[in-house]
Amino acid sequence: MALLSLHNLSVTFETASGPFKAVDGVDITVEPGEVLGIVGESGSGKSVAMLGLMGLLPPTATVTADEMSFEGRDMRTMSGRERRKIIGREIAMIFQEPVASLNPCFTVGFQIKEALRAHTDLDRKARQRRAVELLELVGMPEPERRLSAFPHQLSGGMSQRVMIAMATACNPKLLIADEPTTALDVTIQAQILDLLLSLQKDHGMAMILITHDMGVIAETAERVIVQYAGQQVERQPVSTLFDAPHHPYTSALLSAIPERSTGGRLPTIPGVVPGQGDRPDGCLFNPRCPKADDRCRTIVPPRQSPALGEALCHYPMNDPASVSAA
Repeated sequence: MALLSLHNLSVTFETASGPFKAVDGVDITVEPGEVLGIVGESGSGKSVAMLGLMGLLPPTATVTADEMSFEGRDMRTMSGRERRKIIGREIAMIFQEPVASLNPCFTVGFQIKEALRAHTDLDRKARQRRAVELLELVGMPEPERRLSAFPHQLSGGMSQRVMIAMATACNPKLLIADEPTTALDVTIQAQILDLLLSLQKDHGMAMILITHDMGVIAETAERVIVQYAGQQVERQPVSTLFDAPHHPYTSALLSAIPERSTGGRLPTIPGVVPGQGDRPDGCLFNPRCPKADDRCRTIVPPRQSPALGEALCHYPMNDPASVSAA
């Protein structure tokens, strides 16, 4: 049985100019202990989909799904109390901006112990010991002293370690890491990724890694979902995605990786992700796709077979059937 199953997940925001579907029919399955990567540009709905799962979107957002289950439990029909027993304890999230996510009015120790008080039966002394232990596990120097520090007294890397400590405090079964290395320098990025993977392996937890860095996905994930303008345009194992992408958007993302450049000017994707007022007809990627034709501009593309990465495209690339025939 899958740990997490989301089918046809959609998130719609009510705005002054009308409804805007930020996430459109997303399917996500995560197995126990698996590392799943979700990639795409800013505005592709990666974070919003996960915030919808966590129940952390504002009242202007409407979250719908044909299935939203965790360990076989239907999260759509749960009461608020039942859901709170799962969110924060069995499913935890590391947010994109650690400095903004920590409350500036409370010490680091208070915020870590608050999570323990909400989700465990530990007494005050046990919570103190556990907080120190958590900071040690995430490599925080002088952990006992750091418990009394306020967020503004920490560097970006230290703040992210605190966020990881809070998220893993209750040994969750699923950890959602939303661009955990954003705004950190390269050396600290590598340390944070190594820490996350170490914790994931040591505790046997599953992890959803949200990023726009294909290089990070290559090093960490087992499967990858590519999102564009709220839609999933491709789903593949990492082992095959980098050699044989099937959607033009995936191919363009891979071409923009500096390590894969053959020299000269680094390729880029022209244009931007469409917003509420400029969503095109047909395929949403067609204004930026060099291979788009009239069919792409007028007809919504079909979902291809798993052999073609379930690409949302009229003309999938690297068709195994064509290669075999040749």
